[in-house]
Amino acid sequence: MTTTSAGPHVHGLGEPYKRKEDARFIRGKGNYVDDIQLPGMLYADIVRSPYAHALIKSIDISKALQVPGVVAVITGKDLEAAGLAWMPTLSGDSEAVLAVDRVLYQMQEVAFVVAESRYAAADGAAAVEVDYEPLPVVVDPHKALAPDAPLLRPDKKDRQPTNQIYHWETGDRAATDAAFAEAEQNGVVVRQDMYVPRIHPAPIETCGCVADYNAATGKLTVWMTSQAPHAHRTLFAIVSGLPEHRIRVISPDVGGGFGNKVPIYPGYVCAVVAALKTGRPVKWIEDRTENLTSTGFARDYHIHAEIAADKEGTVKALRVYTLADHGAFDAAAQPTKFPAGLFHICTGSYDFKHAHVAVDAVHTNKAPGGIAYRCSFRVTEASYLIERMMDTLAREVGKDPAEIRLQNFIKPEAFPYRSALGWTYDSGNYERALRLAMEKIGYEELRREQAEKRARGELMGIGISSFTEIVGAGPGKHFDIAGIQMFDSCEIRVHPTGKVLARIGVQTQGQGHETTFAQIIAAELGISPDDVDVEHGDTDTAPYGLGTYASRSTPVGGAATAVAARKIRDKARKIAAYLLEVGEEDLEWEPGRFYVRGSPSKGKTIQEIAFAAYTNCPPYLEPGLEAVNYYDPPNLTYPFGSYICVVDIDRGTGEVHIRRFLAVDDCGTVINPMIVEGQIHGGLTQGLAPALYEQLAYDENGNVLGSNFQDYLIPTAMETPRWETARTVTPSPHHPIGAKGVGESPTVGAPQAIANAVVDALAHVGVRHIDIPITPWKVWAILKEKGLATA
Repeated sequence: MTTTSAGPHVHGLGEPYKRKEDARFIRGKGNYVDDIQLPGMLYADIVRSPYAHALIKSIDISKALQVPGVVAVITGKDLEAAGLAWMPTLSGDSEAVLAVDRVLYQMQEVAFVVAESRYAAADGAAAVEVDYEPLPVVVDPHKALAPDAPLLRPDKKDRQPTNQIYHWETGDRAATDAAFAEAEQNGVVVRQDMYVPRIHPAPIETCGCVADYNAATGKLTVWMTSQAPHAHRTLFAIVSGLPEHRIRVISPDVGGGFGNKVPIYPGYVCAVVAALKTGRPVKWIEDRTENLTSTGFARDYHIHAEIAADKEGTVKALRVYTLADHGAFDAAAQPTKFPAGLFHICTGSYDFKHAHVAVDAVHTNKAPGGIAYRCSFRVTEASYLIERMMDTLAREVGKDPAEIRLQNFIKPEAFPYRSALGWTYDSGNYERALRLAMEKIGYEELRREQAEKRARGELMGIGISSFTEIVGAGPGKHFDIAGIQMFDSCEIRVHPTGKVLARIGVQTQGQGHETTFAQIIAAELGISPDDVDVEHGDTDTAPYGLGTYASRSTPVGGAATAVAARKIRDKARKIAAYLLEVGEEDLEWEPGRFYVRGSPSKGKTIQEIAFAAYTNCPPYLEPGLEAVNYYDPPNLTYPFGSYICVVDIDRGTGEVHIRRFLAVDDCGTVINPMIVEGQIHGGLTQGLAPALYEQLAYDENGNVLGSNFQDYLIPTAMETPRWETARTVTPSPHHPIGAKGVGESPTVGAPQAIANAVVDALAHVGVRHIDIPITPWKVWAILKEKGLATA
């Protein structure tokens, strides 16, 4: 450790520091839900429907109960008798725990089998006999709105007599329509239909839990793959009727979440019921097919977008209509006040004067949901549509895609900027980010190379994405999920020796919270991160928090941590003044130490102050050095970036080769650049996935066509290109340390950069748009149609 006049080097904000949690991960010492082993534990399997829509005429469990090792079989009728047949969703709908009289999507849960081993549970599930009567299937949301479409949710017919869940609008429709009327006469209007397909987060660890009810104490403990342990405890209390103080939810190490581990799934509820019924612990872990076919998906948006501009390409208005497929149950993890989530960000980085957005959400015979895929709710769809449309506008007015963006960016001096759809962007310098990306990748040279290759019949494309993210799942007073304010929390205890224990409300799934939150505290108190332990994921010890999703850990949980540490420092100042026999106003702070102004040698370190807090505390203060903060953000934060992608297309196969990809991100104040870099690299690969590979497709009968990793393609290291990165720093003015969050930005910005590059490679032959994923087959079909395909 190096020393300076200010004392030990403490690895403050903006410095690389090795992840504290990696020591256990690289040694295989992580502790995941499936590692939990309890005495007398039972194992569970789920009977699932092979049909996408059918009546359940009967369920015969007699043969299953005869399978050796089977202890119990739970059906929807059993839950109905106990008042547990339905569970609330985060959007306000109710979801069947186990189907009672009908199934609404393939792989819906029908019965829950509990046995002495996983193998016996699987055998028992196979022995359950269900008599189904198939019903008409609707997987196309457009057909779901047809007058003659079968009503998929008869349980809601009194308040919702059609398959439409809601119609939602935002923005000034009259002013927007007027701007379009003007552009039709004297400017330019561009229009495009696009589809952002259903995809799955597909974390490496599937969902699961272990439920254990102690009859002697009346306490239920649930180990579960949870991104929001406290919120899940509250839902368990609502469903089970047990008081929250008798429910303990523990989320140990989580092998990836990406939004997939935000909802409550029927397997969780059934495991709890089985534990209560049998008096023994019950473990349920889903397999990969169950994960891909029945747990929360993302997207499935059919979009029609229009831009009105003048003849020079200066944007005037944006008009968007979207049809959102929410599946059988509206289980979307999205705000009730804003049914389309954060789709309002669809004006992006551009200075639109007017905008109007309308969304219809509908039920279909698909798995329920509409959660995040490592992105804030609906932000990727919004960013994708505006970045595709800016490219379309550029071609319409004959300008380079970079030029059209530079022409229309919100100016730095306009921040805080209120968008046409009502959101107040905190800070940004979009031109700086794009110009840095253009400089680093050699944009002008690439355009010249493209022209030369095009003259030789080669296909090369350059795509730009200048996106604005919106993260934080706050402010709580204006942005709630199921009526819950979106604060988060941190509790800090400084022990007498100066070592620190911090407990946080947000939950990590690999982001490095144990390191970055330690660095925040270290920077605020002037100590080493080595002296800070960060705990999370246990509702009996951590302060109440709303969990990790929407990239809210740093914007909300990190802010709570910084403010709690400042409370510690404020009390430490009072103790130091007492020890040094001076007034608080006479003290100066340097990292790790208070000293008397004008007498630098007369001071007290934070460690000395901590010891005094427990042994020689001022009589007018409570002993100890602890603080807790619940941070309710005044606004969301708005990370942004500019990405440039270069692709070559094989005319013989239609294969898209990403030759270069440069990502310039701005996440405000950087806590740990090494972790930021890792987040961006991983996120870019998850942005590549929907652009070229991933789609959760269904046939007309509602059969899932991507139920395993042979059919549902995710990129591996073989498909991932070499990512190039750079950074600008524009701090958020309202965040305690200026941080904005970065974990989701690359998944928001990457897909359209790739799509724009592919379309750019084919624009000279009239190609205007290709829906993602842009597979070799799609490209080859276009090449054949345009006479560009080679044998």
